[in-house]
Amino acid sequence: MFRFCHLMLASIALGRSLMAQAPTDSATRLAAWEQHRRLTAESPFAGMQWAAMGPKINGGRVEAIAVPTARPSTIYVGMAAGGVWKSTNNGLTWTQLFHNESSFAIGDIAVAPSNPDVVWVGTGEAQPRHSGYAYSGTGVFVSRDAGTTWQSMGLTDTHHIGKVLIHPTNPDIVYVAAMGHFWSRNADRGVFKTEDGGRHWTKVLFVNDSTGVVDVVLDPSDPSILYAWAWQIPGGRDGGLYKTTDGGSHWRKVTSGLPAGMLGRAGLDVAPSSPNVVYAYLDNQATGPSKEQPTVGGEVYRSDDRGEHWRKANRDDLYPVFGEFGWKFCDVRVSPDNADEIFILGNRGMHSTDGGMTYRRIGEQVVRLHDTPGKALHLDHHEIWIDPLDGNHILLGNDGGVFQSYDRGQRWLHLNAIPAVQFYFIAADSGAAPYRVYGGTQDNAAVHAPSTARVDDAIDDAWRYVYLDRWTGGDSYVTLGDPTDRHIVYYEHQNGEMHRMDITGTSVMSGGPSSVRIAARAPKGAAPYRFGWYTPFLISRHEPRTLYVGGNRVLKSTDRGDHWTPISPDLSDPATGLRGVVPFGTVTMLAESAMRPGLLYAGTEAGNIWRTSNDGRTWVSMANGLPHKWVSRVIASEHRVGTVYASFTGYREDDFRPYLYVSDDSGRRWRSISASLPTSSINVVREDPANRDVLYVGTEQGVYVSFDRGGRWQSLSANLPTVAVHDLVIQQQERDLLIATYGLGAWTLDLAPVTALSDSVRSQSLHLFAPRAVRLDYFPWETVPGDRRGRPTATLHYHARSPGAVTLVVRDSADRVVRTLAGGGVPGVNAVRWNLLDGDGREAVAGTYRIEARSAAGSARAVFTLLPRRR
Repeated sequence: MFRFCHLMLASIALGRSLMAQAPTDSATRLAAWEQHRRLTAESPFAGMQWAAMGPKINGGRVEAIAVPTARPSTIYVGMAAGGVWKSTNNGLTWTQLFHNESSFAIGDIAVAPSNPDVVWVGTGEAQPRHSGYAYSGTGVFVSRDAGTTWQSMGLTDTHHIGKVLIHPTNPDIVYVAAMGHFWSRNADRGVFKTEDGGRHWTKVLFVNDSTGVVDVVLDPSDPSILYAWAWQIPGGRDGGLYKTTDGGSHWRKVTSGLPAGMLGRAGLDVAPSSPNVVYAYLDNQATGPSKEQPTVGGEVYRSDDRGEHWRKANRDDLYPVFGEFGWKFCDVRVSPDNADEIFILGNRGMHSTDGGMTYRRIGEQVVRLHDTPGKALHLDHHEIWIDPLDGNHILLGNDGGVFQSYDRGQRWLHLNAIPAVQFYFIAADSGAAPYRVYGGTQDNAAVHAPSTARVDDAIDDAWRYVYLDRWTGGDSYVTLGDPTDRHIVYYEHQNGEMHRMDITGTSVMSGGPSSVRIAARAPKGAAPYRFGWYTPFLISRHEPRTLYVGGNRVLKSTDRGDHWTPISPDLSDPATGLRGVVPFGTVTMLAESAMRPGLLYAGTEAGNIWRTSNDGRTWVSMANGLPHKWVSRVIASEHRVGTVYASFTGYREDDFRPYLYVSDDSGRRWRSISASLPTSSINVVREDPANRDVLYVGTEQGVYVSFDRGGRWQSLSANLPTVAVHDLVIQQQERDLLIATYGLGAWTLDLAPVTALSDSVRSQSLHLFAPRAVRLDYFPWETVPGDRRGRPTATLHYHARSPGAVTLVVRDSADRVVRTLAGGGVPGVNAVRWNLLDGDGREAVAGTYRIEARSAAGSARAVFTLLPRRR
């Protein structure tokens, strides 16, 4: 059935090499960050305004929680890939901190016990996730004004920091447990110590260049006694427990009573009420008793003599707490008033009151700030904080955000007001304004919202779930609305588990009465299809009932997923080494030509790109001259049949170089178009549907635009915080650029002034772009109590040739001044938001308004239309 051209699959499998480049060094990464900052500041679009859309309802993966003892209503939260957030009102509202630094990935946060204004952040996620993204950091940072400003304090090549520990009485003494690189060897790992507030560091504990330290704790009665857990990633025999009694000058490995052999991650804690008691919750990777339990898994060990001798404490089998996934869990905390009471974290949270022998699950009764259809406590717990002055008061961080309890973990308040969800994918429909936006998230299901949704203007979150799993989450990726029926949405879980959902149905439960399972499965007796963690699928541009999905083979359905037919042979790459833990070498990206039916492209994990021009009858390899890296995007041109774009990411080799290519001859020859971009991995490339010369890319630092097909790139990041942009799409009717960030939700930008910035506009002293009409409605398709509605805003854009203050005057049809607004004065395109209130705070009425922009250099005028509410 299938015929290969140019290269046979077997020869490609033998000839590919995954590690083509050395890891990117920290000096290069920091220089790239400075270049990104400079390009953003110098960009003609520096004055534009991205709007944060949310959602808030989901939460997001929490890695760290810290609370100053002297300020118990103040909470610091470190998101895995969404920076640091702070609440000063016990979690009701949140402010984003640490949003313009060189890293957005947080491993730990610590507040100095002796000075609540001193806050330390260790960057880099502390979970080496083989199946997804585990972003590395750029060292440690300190704030001496409670998070208002931050200073980098070095350790920039540690990549992933598991713990920051501050001396109880001297805030200048700090210990850092550094895990090091996840994907390559390096020496900047172990335990580091500073005695001068971070100006100088000493590596006080080092095992080897593949073994880092994930946790370090101190004895509260004697801060010269510390315990550290070393972990060889992804597995090895060089890890284990180390102890020092002289503040870190000398360490010795402790083995008495602890298991021998392969040990993974572990968490440590010392009982505040009885410092002789120390707990270790570890991942014992020794061979398990059965195929159903391939490793021993989680075990709790206890010492009653300050860590000198240990005994296994748990009588209950703890394997179900995290199974084989110990690399992402293992936190343990001891209650402040009872040395026999501990909490351990895994997929579920467990509670013991008898010294770690027996366990019961923590309570799962949940009330939420933003109500959702979810009833259960979210899974996958990564951080727990217990109030040192009140053991009833607990904060819990998991993949669903932050939860608070005042009854020792029996009942929880979900503080789901932090817009820090990790998006993989974003899409928009082409319906009437406001159109609908869809997104797939990391363990927080798939969601949708009107395009007018904003984080900062509504008490009620405008986002709704496409689906939820029974644990109030679910990994979700590609999420697409059916172009023929706005009620139908396609979504997926990991490894090709696809569904079709009626979002107006009676249930949002995945697999429930409103959803239809459409996962592609091989015929009985045939080899099963293999799908990656993130499975690419698309709706045909030419026939809306036709779907394509990529696994080890490309499959096609002509009946909305009810039946599937393979249209390719096995296109996958060998899955070897660390990449073989979850991935299968499968297709990572699919693209279909909008101009020619049957023209498809498929990219794979090891950098192969395949093309079919006849809907799968024959496939051609197009990988010649391309990097042997994970294909992060392949795009068929909207304007020319033979043009195709491809981006690659090397982050699984700690290679952060930008890889971006274009071919104008259907993949026979490729040329790089990334030369002027900073050194940062590229996740997505898009071609402007209205202009073939305009390209957009989303990187691990922000958004860039090119007006000459990649010859020169300009930053489009403007006010966007530091965050990885995983996907972007252009909504054609409204000319909106929508981005999916991995850690700060969805954002939107009006593209009209970007693409209208012509030489004629640049030559004028002051130019006012035609404002977009705005309707007073917020939710056009559902009823929301009036006092809880968000208010729409109008964004007014102007271009200033020279720096200087700009004033915008809004007049109604009777020439009365309705509002006077102050605009920014940077050269280039600027944005000013008008909340549609007059100078006295009254709501503007529907009608036509004249806008005049004034500066010392000149003036400009435009007309704005405010549309009435729909009846």
